[in-house]
Amino acid sequence: MEHNEPYHYQVMRRAIDAIDAAGDTQRSLADLAADMQMSPAHFQRLFSTWVGVSPKRYQQYLTLGHAKTLLRERFTTLDTAQSVGLSGSGRLHDLFVRWEAMSPGDYAQGGADLTIFWGWFESLFGPALVMGTDRGICGLAFAGETGPDATMADMVSRWPKADFRENSARLQQWAQCALGQTGETQLHMIGAPFQLKVWEALLRIPSGHVTTYGEIAGSIGNPKAVRAVGTAVGRNPVSLLIPCHRALRKSGALGGYHWGLPVKRAILAWESARADAAQ
Repeated sequence: MEHNEPYHYQVMRRAIDAIDAAGDTQRSLADLAADMQMSPAHFQRLFSTWVGVSPKRYQQYLTLGHAKTLLRERFTTLDTAQSVGLSGSGRLHDLFVRWEAMSPGDYAQGGADLTIFWGWFESLFGPALVMGTDRGICGLAFAGETGPDATMADMVSRWPKADFRENSARLQQWAQCALGQTGETQLHMIGAPFQLKVWEALLRIPSGHVTTYGEIAGSIGNPKAVRAVGTAVGRNPVSLLIPCHRALRKSGALGGYHWGLPVKRAILAWESARADAAQ
């Protein structure tokens, strides 16, 4: 991945603030570039490289109302998503995720006798903390909004009895596939049985599409458990790959996002723009 991608995310974060401040008014390229303290040409080139469309068009995907547009035009039932499959046309980069889950008994032990390696990597959405066992990635978190210390503490607390060891080199290949959205990524999903069901459902939502918490609850055979589903979505330890950002409230509101709503909006906008550009 390019060395300046974290910088791209910071520009994206500032652009979100500038677009929000304008309300329903469409900002011109020159105005947005001035807010970013860039020349229009540089701003245009940066965004076109990062997302594949112009800044003017990209504003459509960053607006607060974009989630409602997604629900109207790109809502996916989990039955439909299942028929698409993980390597179907909905996956823009033909990303294929293989996964296995820790047994409930092992999870209940809080990660005892488990070695988890970790490292920091650059990503499209700010600094990313990647964690993994010998069997695959078990954690992926973004620190652009929460900060590295809070992000690390949050992830470590999920498996308090595990042995954590810094080893970026060991995770390098998996991290490149995961963050670059290319190749095959192996996941080791560590969670309670109900959480695993929710995360499996999230894996069936194609890139560029969204679903609702209620749809997920129905797909796992517990339609009244919307609040519990929302909690499980929020506890997803493998952001981006287990796409909790694609779960919205049925009203069209974004809902929560563990690593900050600006990150969720940036990911949804990036996926939507690339989906449209690929058509």
